[in-house]
Amino acid sequence: MPYKLVHDFISRDTLECLAVLFEGAKLGDVKGIAFAAMLRKNRYITNVAGLCYTNPTFSRGAVMTLQDEIAAIIHGRDPQETR
Repeated sequence: MPYKLVHDFISRDTLECLAVLFEGAKLGDVKGIAFAAMLRKNRYITNVAGLCYTNPTFSRGAVMTLQDEIAAIIHGRDPQETR
């Protein structure tokens, strides 16, 4: 059986995003988080913490906004475009 090269990379933009959120949390600016994290081998985890846990209705609204943004990426739409 031939070997298949599997690239293992570090996502620099993910590291930067997490560092910004971490600094914001340390300063008290980030009060809660709802997330989906993509892992190796097409696995993922989701979770909520802080105000996102204690205020689930508001958190669902924020996550629905994220859903809209991801849908726009899928459909190749400019987020500044108006209809």
